[in-house]
Amino acid sequence: MAVHITYRRVYEETPPGDGKRVLVDRVWPRGMRKQDAHLDEWLRDVAPSSELRRWYGHEPSRFAEFRRRYLAELRDAGHREAARHLRDLAAHDDLTLLTATKDVDHSQAAVLAEWLTGRGRSE
Repeated sequence: MAVHITYRRVYEETPPGDGKRVLVDRVWPRGMRKQDAHLDEWLRDVAPSSELRRWYGHEPSRFAEFRRRYLAELRDAGHREAARHLRDLAAHDDLTLLTATKDVDHSQAAVLAEWLTGRGRSE
């Protein structure tokens, strides 16, 4: 596993030592120019499905169920390759997962960081 895995909003300043920066949203962040994002990769296929994202609606009261459903999605055929690639990145580099979501602690980036480090994982 990587020495360090973190997550933050894509709109935040890029600190030195951020490691590989990977956007984990399905849609491009509103108002963000590609050259300003300072990304190494955009892994939209690791993001939650549009259906799950719409159901969740960033309601913190739904987060536990969102997390459960999202972890299940990471094992399906549509997400499997992107999830494998993200695990490979995490095994070789420090990693910062980026999202446009305002509440990053209740986002797919938080779930992915937990999943990659094995903390609280229920696979």
